[in-house]
Amino acid sequence: MDIAGKTIVVTGAASGIGRALCERFRRDGAAHVVVADLDRAGAEAVAAAIGGVGIGCDVTDEAAVRALVDEAERRCGPIDLFCSNAGILAPDQAPGDATSASNDAWMRSWAVNVMAHVYAARALVPRMAARGGGYFLHTVSAAGLLSQIGSGPYSATKHAAIGFAENLAIMNADQGIRVSVLCPQGVDTPMLRGLSTGAQARDGVLSPADVADAAVAGLAAERFLILPHADVATYLERKTADYDRWIRGMVRLRQSLERDAAPARQPIDTSGHQDGSST
Repeated sequence: MDIAGKTIVVTGAASGIGRALCERFRRDGAAHVVVADLDRAGAEAVAAAIGGVGIGCDVTDEAAVRALVDEAERRCGPIDLFCSNAGILAPDQAPGDATSASNDAWMRSWAVNVMAHVYAARALVPRMAARGGGYFLHTVSAAGLLSQIGSGPYSATKHAAIGFAENLAIMNADQGIRVSVLCPQGVDTPMLRGLSTGAQARDGVLSPADVADAAVAGLAAERFLILPHADVATYLERKTADYDRWIRGMVRLRQSLERDAAPARQPIDTSGHQDGSST
């Protein structure tokens, strides 16, 4: 996909990866960039800085997502690329207990990290199909391919997000609709700064701009799986080659990181997109 001349919507775009995507798309000649976030003032500030359109949107509300699509197309024309970028991380509340996050945290994670993608596709697939195609970029996480030590909700919902994106790509390819998933590990955002950093340092923490660069390269090649951290491909190969061995290795990694992180007791990101932009 060539960004030049395209109309693009990015959710969770007031900061972090979302903001960097908006800035990069504008530099690459996008005709219109719609900056959407629950933080309306933040979205409008980013939009003003890049000459885009700022819109407030709660992506957990299907009617609000549909209204976002309607307003974006009314003001800017048909959407060529929709970037479902908003994401949240709910930590486990008790160390060593993957079930300890509250039910509310689980449901909020499901709403932001999975259903927001579904709502956007539900609103846009018929329109894109009618005009011959379109593109979805889902910011997911390497946690959707690997795991997230310290957050059962994040790990589970990011895996679900990958599954939905795969199905969307399979079911709508004949309509000219393409899908990519952006799956970084540690990214220098407000969310990441609130976590233990030992795991991220092992593979490097990228800037949001680095991730945006990788996203644009992946979109240009129309790759389904976009991995800003190259090591994730190796980890995924090891996981699928011997799942039991991979689990044992992750247990050892958890034990090591817990020793390093004590007494902070923060969720430990071993493979997660940390956007910092919530809905």
